[in-house]
Amino acid sequence: MHDRHLYEYAVIRYLPRVEREEFINVGLIMMCKRQRWIRARVKVDPRRLQAFPDALPADELTAQLHGFGLVASGAGDGGDIAALEAEERFRWLTAVRSACVQTSRPHPGLCADLSSTFDRLFAELVD
Repeated sequence: MHDRHLYEYAVIRYLPRVEREEFINVGLIMMCKRQRWIRARVKVDPRRLQAFPDALPADELTAQLHGFGLVASGAGDGGDIAALEAEERFRWLTAVRSACVQTSRPHPGLCADLSSTFDRLFAELVD
């Protein structure tokens, strides 16, 4: 029997105008504390951005979202937060904020393969 991993994930959202609470899913972040595993991926679809007259250009939004990947991966150029443990980085990235880039509330799950589960969730929720 395969080991099953408890994980948490949150959808990364872009809100062109925060006060309207309309958003586009632009990424996913997932973490497994026990495995010290965390992964984030973003994808900005310029066609979806066209639905919002106040949206940033796709390249500007992509540049802003780049920081999620740096922090999640623990990259040296990701700042002080990137040096924290995986679960602390996840909590920081998914903290409630009123900015144009937010995340959904974290959701839990169990799986045997973290990477394939991440890929499936990304395809379902972002692609």
